[in-house]
Amino acid sequence: MDVPVTEEQIRILAFYLWEKDGSPEGRSDEYWEKARQQLGADQPPAASEGDTAA
Repeated sequence: MDVPVTEEQIRILAFYLWEKDGSPEGRSDEYWEKARQQLGADQPPAASEGDTAA
């Protein structure tokens, strides 16, 4: 079962990555996107087993 990634999880990871890289100014969007990618938040939701394309 896939559990959706929360904004809180993205925020925590983005902050961790940002601090690890020396807290560079003006790059918050970059770290937010990196965190989203690492957590798999940029993946489209999987179709449910009951879903069928007609």
